[in-house]
Amino acid sequence: MWLQLRLYLLIGLMFAILYGFILGIMALMGVSGFFFYGFCGAMALFLVIVQYIAGPKMVDFSMRVKYVGENEYPKLHSMIAELADKAGMPKPRVGISKVQIPNAFAFGRSKKDARVCVTNGILKLLNEDELKAVLGHELSHIKHRDVAVITTLSVVPMICYFIFISFFWGGMISGRGRGNMAIIGLIALVVYFITSLLVMYGSRIREYYADLGSVELGNRPSQLATALYKLVYGSAKIKRKSLRQVEGMKAFFMNDPSRARSDIMELKEIDLDMSGTIDEYELMVLREKKVRINRTDKMMEILSTHPNMVKRIKHLSSLV
Repeated sequence: MWLQLRLYLLIGLMFAILYGFILGIMALMGVSGFFFYGFCGAMALFLVIVQYIAGPKMVDFSMRVKYVGENEYPKLHSMIAELADKAGMPKPRVGISKVQIPNAFAFGRSKKDARVCVTNGILKLLNEDELKAVLGHELSHIKHRDVAVITTLSVVPMICYFIFISFFWGGMISGRGRGNMAIIGLIALVVYFITSLLVMYGSRIREYYADLGSVELGNRPSQLATALYKLVYGSAKIKRKSLRQVEGMKAFFMNDPSRARSDIMELKEIDLDMSGTIDEYELMVLREKKVRINRTDKMMEILSTHPNMVKRIKHLSSLV
């Protein structure tokens, strides 16, 4: 419940910032500025609609997704069908991504248009229970309409960036009122940066919420924790060239593969018996410990769409 409350407060804060920002500039520019901001808002809305409509095809192309039938991957289809039934939602389309990174992701415009995809790497890396926990996480993203939520949040920085481009460069080119317009453009850039950080914060909240959703669908926290642990190890072995190829899509993944090598060092401290898994006893020990994160990792988390991995598994330990 507190995760949902934080998200509602975040959405309210984002649009309050935008509203105050626009009112402030309108006061400086006069009432005639209202029409310009209406145009900015319309353009941002248009871009969001295009992204919403074309987004699934872009993900299909970027992640090299092939949709498969029940005869090709019967166990995968069976697990997704079972979880979808528990979640009270239609069964999503099932796809296999040809990217090398072991991972899973979900996307789509709505519950009826939803798709759940896994890479070949994750099928080889996880056992059935761990894979089911990952799939539960992805179906929870669909159930909670996370794509729509993050798209809604991203409207605010998009508008701010459009205002920055229009005022800063427009003022530089036209020369009319260049000083004021450039200042407004720079303020818009600062607000864009702040609201982008808030969008990433919202994305991190959704990851915690999807982890909770997977547990609510009957998966044990230790299964999901172990799956995350194995995904970190699997991602750390991937060449940096392959990681760069999916840089723009990593927000869809279960974990941030570009942080995998640093995550390993932290997760080794949780794996007390060095078995390569995180069992319920290790989660219970973690639940009683105070997690300490250094400044570098704190900064990395602020600039990421995914939570710090130790904090994330700490959250899972509270669900045991």
